Amino acid sequence: MTPRILIKIGGLAFNGEAGFKDLAQAIRSIQHAEIIIVHGGGAEISQALKDAHRESVFIDGIRITQAEDIKIVENILSETINPRISRWLSENGVPCTSMSGKTDRLFMVEPLRRHGHDFGFVGKIKQVNPDVVLDALKTGRVPVVSPISADERGESYNVNADSAAAALAAGAQCTDLVFITDVPGVLVEERTCPSLTVQKAKALIGNSTIKGGMVAKMESAFEALDNNVPRVHIIQWQGPSTLESILTGDFTAGTTIHR
Repeated sequence: MTPRILIKIGGLAFNGEAGFKDLAQAIRSIQHAEIIIVHGGGAEISQALKDAHRESVFIDGIRITQAEDIKIVENILSETINPRISRWLSENGVPCTSMSGKTDRLFMVEPLRRHGHDFGFVGKIKQVNPDVVLDALKTGRVPVVSPISADERGESYNVNADSAAAALAAGAQCTDLVFITDVPGVLVEERTCPSLTVQKAKALIGNSTIKGGMVAKMESAFEALDNNVPRVHIIQWQGPSTLESILTGDFTAGTTIHR
C-alpha cells in the first residue's frame, strides 16, 4: 500500500517562504508517498480580529467564533493562507490543489457544543466526503485544505484545524497523521517523550502533565487512532529529511502516539 501522510501545519510551524521551500524539498524526496496538507492560522486570525477590534476568546484551546468573526476567519484561512501555501509549494516543484472543507462538501458540520459551552460559528465535523481530495492525489497533486466548512444550509463554520486533520486522515485512510508544531512533541518532565500509548497519554492529561493547547491536539490524535489511522506524530520540523525519517521509523525529534 502506498503510504499516505496527512500533514497538519500549525500557523507558527514554519518560518515563512523558506520553511515551505524546505517542506517542498521533503515532499519531492518521497515520491513513493501521497501527501495531504491541512493548515491552521491562529496567529494571523488573532491579528485580523484585533485589527477589527474583535476580542479572541478561547475555551479548551478552541476559539469562540461569533457571526461578526466568521467572515474574517474565512478570509484569513481560505483566501489568504491557503493560496499562499499552495503558491509557495507550487513555486518549489510541488503541484497543489487549493480547497476548503466547503469544496464539494468535503466536511459537513454541525454547531459544536461542549461541556455546556456555545462556541458560536465553530463546527463539529459529522461527515467526511473525501473524493475531492482523493481525485487530487490521483493526478499527482497535493491537496491543501483550509478547515473552513459548512453546514447543510451552506453556512460557514470555523473548524479546529487539528480536528479537521484527524477527520480527514480517517476519511482518506491515511497511514500517518503528522502534526507539525512549534514545540518538539509531548514534554514529560521537560523531556520529549518519543512514544505514547493512548492510555498513557490520557493519564498525562488527567494529571495535567499535558495541558493547554496540547490537550486539543491529543484529543484529535485519539480521534484519528479510534478511526483506524495507524500512527499519529506530534513533531517539530527538522528539515527536508523529516518526512522520510517518519516513514522509515528513524525519527527521534517528536512524539508518536499509538494504540
